[in-house]
Amino acid sequence: MHLFVILGALISLSFSISTVIAIIRGRVKPNRVTWLIWAIAPLISAAAAISSGVTWAVLPVFMSGFGPTLVFTASFLKKEAYWGIERFDYICGFVSILALIAWYLTKDPSVAIILAILSDVLAGLPTLFKGWRYPETENGFLYLGTLFSASTTFTEIKNWNLAEVAFPTYLILLSLSFFIVIEGRRRYLKKHRGAQ
Repeated sequence: MHLFVILGALISLSFSISTVIAIIRGRVKPNRVTWLIWAIAPLISAAAAISSGVTWAVLPVFMSGFGPTLVFTASFLKKEAYWGIERFDYICGFVSILALIAWYLTKDPSVAIILAILSDVLAGLPTLFKGWRYPETENGFLYLGTLFSASTTFTEIKNWNLAEVAFPTYLILLSLSFFIVIEGRRRYLKKHRGAQ
C-alpha cells in the first residue's frame, strides 16, 4: 500500500487548487516564467526517474510538476492575475530552458535529474526575489503542500540513489526556502510598518 505518497499527492493537489483559487481572487500573482519551468522540470525529472526504474517514489515529483501546470494555466484566466516579467525573469527562464535541452541531448537519467534541478532553481529565482520584494503577491503557506508531498517520497524509496533521492530532497529545501522568505518578509514588513 502506497498510502503516504497518495496522501501526499492529494495534499499537494489541494494546495495547488488553493493557489489557483487565490489567483482567481487576485490574492496571488504568479510569475509565468517560474511556474512554466516549475511545471516542465519536475515532469522531465519524473520521466527520467521512471526510465531509471523508480516507481511510486516518483509520484510526489510528478505532482510537483502537475500543480504548477494548473497554476500556470490559471494565470491566463484573469488579465491582472500574473506578475509582469522583467529581463532577469527572461534570463533565468532562458538558462533554465538550456538546462532542459542539455538533458534531452545527454539522455542520461542522472544528468537529467541534476539539470532539471538546476533548471528548477533558476526558474524559481524570479519568484523568490519577487516574494522578498513584494511578499503581498505571494502566499508562503501554499508551498507547504509541496513540502509535505516531497517528504512522503522517502517512505517509498527502495534504492537510495540519485534518481530516487535528489529531486524530492531539492523540493523540500525549495519549499522551506520559499515559505521562510515569503512569510518571514511579510511579518518583518508588517511589524516595521506597524511601528511607524
